[in-house]
Amino acid sequence: MSVWLRDAAQVLRPPEAHLPYLRHSRADELVLEPVDVLAGEAGIALGAPVEHTGFTFDCSGCAVLPGLVDCHTHMPFAGWRAAEYGMKVAGVPYEEIARRGGGIRSSARTLAEWADDEVLGQAYVLAREMLEHGTTALECKSGYGLSLEGERRQVDLAHALERVVLQAVSVTGLLAHAVPDGFTADGWLDAVAGLLPALDVSALDIYVESIAFENEHLARMGALAAEHGRDLRAHLEQFSCSRSVPVALEAGARSVDHLAKLHRDDVAPLADAECAAVLLPGAEFMGAEDVPPARALADAGAICVLATDANPGTSPIVSLPLIAGLAVRRYGWSVREALLAMTLNAAWVLRMSDRIGSIEDGKRADLVVLDGPVEELPYRLGHNPVAAVILDGVIVHVRPDQAWRLV
Repeated sequence: MSVWLRDAAQVLRPPEAHLPYLRHSRADELVLEPVDVLAGEAGIALGAPVEHTGFTFDCSGCAVLPGLVDCHTHMPFAGWRAAEYGMKVAGVPYEEIARRGGGIRSSARTLAEWADDEVLGQAYVLAREMLEHGTTALECKSGYGLSLEGERRQVDLAHALERVVLQAVSVTGLLAHAVPDGFTADGWLDAVAGLLPALDVSALDIYVESIAFENEHLARMGALAAEHGRDLRAHLEQFSCSRSVPVALEAGARSVDHLAKLHRDDVAPLADAECAAVLLPGAEFMGAEDVPPARALADAGAICVLATDANPGTSPIVSLPLIAGLAVRRYGWSVREALLAMTLNAAWVLRMSDRIGSIEDGKRADLVVLDGPVEELPYRLGHNPVAAVILDGVIVHVRPDQAWRLV
């Protein structure tokens, strides 16, 4: 049964149809004007229907957005690492925490200890919380397995989660997150190469950092991605500047993520490339990291993206509205820039922008209704502004205080 979203004060739409992404220098071209939207199994139809026998949602005073897309998470993971946060607040660097056996290795131990149903139970609850904050599509990663069987298990758990949650899910193999015990970095990538043919992932990912892998391993992961027909994604320049972005671009990366230590000379090449700059202000804020040159990237025309980086250590955050608020304040971005970064451009990273990420005739009807205008989203930091969520034309969440709008 279709849903008629009527009388919205603002509906976010692209400046033209069928865009795979929109460079951030054009973000001010996004349209925020009133228009009725009909959402159903056949997709989105703009304009008031001639006849309508389904549900009606009174959107007066509200904004209607495309469903939000979280293209960088580390779900499904096991447990939390609150004690490490206390250490970081006390001044212990993340690299030192990792060298003491915390960080990624701590989460790997917990994942190995938990049964599958425990991991999936936690992930399901988090996915539901994401949905209530407007996330209608998300990425899952491996990376806490730290063995061939462990990585395979986490990928399988991600697909198991995909089968039970409402959101669309894309699964990435973060197969070079940390060097497992008993391996050198080169030896581990040799083992990963043998795992790839049978691994059901759409992208490969690597963490380049002083405590993890180096640029030569990034280049090799890029070659493996190309050989096996997977996208290359990369965690780069989070805690130190390794000049990894040129290596990733040469390898054909779909995205480079973090970038808090991005070298100024790498801004222009990244902005010119068909490679997304995925920025993670939650991790930056929680870890007191540097702020990436987000304003410069946007002005230069990069494909900018925001994500939660939801993980048990550096960013235990699952709310994209909160991430948008942090980005607007910390990056000096407009609300249009923040919304573009977690809708169309984020969908492009996951190769979903042909069907989701923007409000256009015929696209899948994944929509979010906010309880006010978009300008309030970054301003009311910490408030969940999502009044209702529609997935594939079906209302899947209405905030109790907004139920009066549904007739």
